[in-house]
Amino acid sequence: MINPKGNSASRIIPFAIYILFLAIDHPLARMIEANGFDSRWLYVARVGLVGAFLLWMWRGYSELKWPINISLRGLLIAIVTGMAVFAMWVMPYPNWAAMEAAGKGFDPTGADGHIVPVLAVCRLTGGALVVPLMEELFWRSFFMRWIENPDFSLVNPSQIRWFAFVVTAALFAVEHNLWLAGLLAGLAFGGLYVKFGNLWVPVIAHAVTNAMLGIWVLYTGAWHYW
Repeated sequence: MINPKGNSASRIIPFAIYILFLAIDHPLARMIEANGFDSRWLYVARVGLVGAFLLWMWRGYSELKWPINISLRGLLIAIVTGMAVFAMWVMPYPNWAAMEAAGKGFDPTGADGHIVPVLAVCRLTGGALVVPLMEELFWRSFFMRWIENPDFSLVNPSQIRWFAFVVTAALFAVEHNLWLAGLLAGLAFGGLYVKFGNLWVPVIAHAVTNAMLGIWVLYTGAWHYW
């Protein structure tokens, strides 16, 4: 049974659920569509399940106490960093900077060509709220500290050395199709965690990036970023 006081499992499981859904997304989507259903609801199910687990385990995330304990300086730097990562993410990249050619992504439009509000809101909310919490809890709170010491909770973020910092950013990059953008984002978010020792700082930066990206995608129709 998972310890409600928080441990590695509470940080690994939400991420593992998300990755598992990604791994079976294409065959599952084909099966759902073959039965006359809209496979886009798979994303809603994915972030809904991850979000429910995060809420269930919330009291075990010691770094994410409520209300948010963050300095004004930390908040401003998080916002500016998030905006910078967004700008970097949508800039043109050469073909070698992507794992594969961009797919069609998550298109929230209906048969009439208009955006389906509930799909758009679910996609935007999942990207801006659920994903930053899930990824920062796994990559920064757990994995980067675990490299330093398997008993990761004993590691002060300021004690994280270059090896753990770079390896975590590199693996974070591999998680994204735009791996070069992912690498730069991983370095930025990891740097915030080491600098401030407060997980809320990279979480907020990550949330700003994903929220701005989502709004930009809805405005431009560049669904492949989703």
